[in-house]
Amino acid sequence: MNPLTAMDLTIHHTFLPQTDPDAALGFYRDTLGFEVRNDVGYNGMRWITVGPAGQAGPSIVLYPPAASPGVTDDERRTVAEMMAKGTYATIILSAADLEGTFARLQARDAEIVEEPTDQPYGVRDCAVRDPAGNLIRIQQRR
Repeated sequence: MNPLTAMDLTIHHTFLPQTDPDAALGFYRDTLGFEVRNDVGYNGMRWITVGPAGQAGPSIVLYPPAASPGVTDDERRTVAEMMAKGTYATIILSAADLEGTFARLQARDAEIVEEPTDQPYGVRDCAVRDPAGNLIRIQQRR
């Protein structure tokens, strides 16, 4: 295989931490309107897989950060502190109607971080936080 040839890769899953599976489920299913693709419990923890309804593409796995292998207690505390501040994880979504999406998020009492704004890097977007503190930026498709 030529090392300069592009590989045929797709994004299958991405992981976002959650500290309260029921709150995470409520936010992603009821606030964002995502469908639940899987909900697995093991040893008192839950991994919930969600994605946009009717879209077969990538999914988000909402996982318990305590289940991460090889993480020390000090690292777990650091992750918990960063999650509480909203600086640990981010995901960027896209919407055909940013203003309408933002209005629906406000009506559903999502935690607003930034109202729709024209960014200097060429997109219009807004930002909210999920119950675990993850930053969700939503950009207008151009």
